[in-house]
Amino acid sequence: MPGAIYAEGLVKTFGKVRALDGVDLDVPEGTVLGLLGPNGAGKTTAVRVLTTLLRPDSGRAVVAGIDVLKHPNDVRHVIGLSGQFAAVDEYLTGRENLQMVGQLYQLSSRDAKARAAELLERFNLTEAGDRTAKTYSGGMRRRLDLAAALVVSPPVMFMDEPTTGLDPRNRQALWGIMQELVAGGTTLLLTTQYLEEADQLAHDICVVDHGRVIARGTSDQLKAQTGGERVEVVVHDRDHLGTATEVLRGFGKGGTSVESHTRKVTVPVTGGAKLLAEVIRELDARGIEIDDIGLRRPTLDDVFISLTGHAAEREAESDGEPEPVSGPGATTSDGEVAK
Repeated sequence: MPGAIYAEGLVKTFGKVRALDGVDLDVPEGTVLGLLGPNGAGKTTAVRVLTTLLRPDSGRAVVAGIDVLKHPNDVRHVIGLSGQFAAVDEYLTGRENLQMVGQLYQLSSRDAKARAAELLERFNLTEAGDRTAKTYSGGMRRRLDLAAALVVSPPVMFMDEPTTGLDPRNRQALWGIMQELVAGGTTLLLTTQYLEEADQLAHDICVVDHGRVIARGTSDQLKAQTGGERVEVVVHDRDHLGTATEVLRGFGKGGTSVESHTRKVTVPVTGGAKLLAEVIRELDARGIEIDDIGLRRPTLDDVFISLTGHAAEREAESDGEPEPVSGPGATTSDGEVAK
């Protein structure tokens, strides 16, 4: 039986750009799917199709048991969406923005005010609640936009790179809110470029590139595909890069990466801190002075290098389609107003 979010063979093109190229997804109820990929990989296009903002060229999508193409209005009643860019009315206060969304969801004026006050406190915006949104910082606008997506508690939530622009404290707070939602039974599809975010929140992860799902599994399974941990060494003398590379190659479980401009050598390993001590001893025995050494977990670029042979490209670009307005009041592909 399909999950709370289900897609089969989704295809969407924009001119010569094939933003989605046969995407399949299946997200069980009450779980989090992390959709990982670089800008332009197709993540946002997939979200827009699943939330009725775009119609696919072909394929099938079902959300909360409702066919997205046949019954888009019904889908909009059971989903929440926080788009990639904060969509707030700059001339309303934070409180008024949230009350307006509540009334769009047909809450009574009293309930909308109460919910707005609750969310302002939850997102640490109470002191700024009666200021116009145009006076907010970028991070504050992002928090307000996320609060608007949670005015009601829909069974299915879509969050498109929700923590972009947030400082570490607010990012941690948002992670806690997401975990509370899922603990209460909400199904969440989360797009992100950050493996650590998916690691913290997602039960399963799909990696997309060029409109296709190229890998799926848990965070640990994806990391295992990229060699688990990495040892990074920064040598003091650039002339020692060759010797240091030879040493690390002897401990490595995959290809060695060398950055001559930073004097850094990186290699995937297994063995953790014990192995790190052995590497240090061997470098010392070879007379190689180091400025830094460390053991780190794989990054998104590590995953992509392993899976596709190239690093994730982080430039700010869309999947190829024009950027529509997102968030409350956005116009959908069939002319309706998204809530």
